[in-house]
Amino acid sequence: MRKKVACLHAHYSNIQYIEQAFQSAEDIEILHFVDPGVIQHVSKGSDGLARKVKEQIEWIISCDVDAILITCTNYIALLEDETLFDPSIPIIKIDEPYFESICKQQPQFILFTNPATVEGTMARLHQYAKHQGVSVDVEGKIIEHTFNLIMQGKKEAYDDAILRALHTLSAEEKSISVAQLSMVDAAQRFEDHTAITILHPLKSLVDIVKSTIK
Repeated sequence: MRKKVACLHAHYSNIQYIEQAFQSAEDIEILHFVDPGVIQHVSKGSDGLARKVKEQIEWIISCDVDAILITCTNYIALLEDETLFDPSIPIIKIDEPYFESICKQQPQFILFTNPATVEGTMARLHQYAKHQGVSVDVEGKIIEHTFNLIMQGKKEAYDDAILRALHTLSAEEKSISVAQLSMVDAAQRFEDHTAITILHPLKSLVDIVKSTIK
């Protein structure tokens, strides 16, 4: 029987990346839940947002899923107490396998296009590293004036801006990763053309999900 994994996204553009990652996983059915409002409200302050995320998780659990995959760091940061939910439904945070790989490859640049995700992601990374008993030598960098391109559907221009940033940073002797799913296509293109490894949240994700729900 196919396992049903619910994905909670903050933007519709993330759906295609998850679908691509799991396209060969015939034993997994993906359901997508999207609420772009969280990103809008995070910039205004997080009052009441944790309650909203809790309600969303409870709603998704009621849809008879086998696991929940949260693809947005802001959602993850707002998830206060997982013990409040059904313990038989694992909640998989997309950033934890990614953080594990970051901890193994340092020093490192972490690239962002969305300024609203930087604080939450970096805080989560340092929290994860502390829990693992390791320190991290990382530097977050924002590719300025770029995120609005993907929000406007200008993906080619968006990818080109990321590629330019990757080419510039690759001259420095540090590992590089991209923190957002919307950046994965450009990162993969760069890696294919240069043979320079670019870490991103989708690497190893499918294996992690399969091992969690088997």
